[in-house]
Amino acid sequence: MWTGTVATLRKELLKMEKQKRWFVSRLRVSLVVMLILMAFGSLIFATNSFAQDAGQVEKTLTAEEAGVQKFGLMAAAIAFGLGAIGAGIAIANVGSAAMGTIGEKPELASQALIFIALAEGLVVFGFITALMILGKV
Repeated sequence: MWTGTVATLRKELLKMEKQKRWFVSRLRVSLVVMLILMAFGSLIFATNSFAQDAGQVEKTLTAEEAGVQKFGLMAAAIAFGLGAIGAGIAIANVGSAAMGTIGEKPELASQALIFIALAEGLVVFGFITALMILGKV
């Protein structure tokens, strides 16, 4: 039950409205700054990607090289994709068990997070394998 006066309620509402306006203005400023930084970053880092080198000669692939490259790219995609799917399944199972354990015994949180990190390692192995395959192609 509200025990304050109407004046106190109005003061609280005005205070909350002021906080809301302050938050919205800060959010707008943050978005504008982020967009400006992204624009400058794209101007700085993407400029060379549109430059043309007159001395660069394009290499043509034979049919055999194209077939080898095709299977190499597919192998890299499969290695990374299966690693990511396996990690997702592992994290789903381990993560839910870890959160249940943390809910019952908070002192086991660090040990539970280690198991989640081990499951996340599957993605790293898949990524490294894909990079090794792409290095050979």
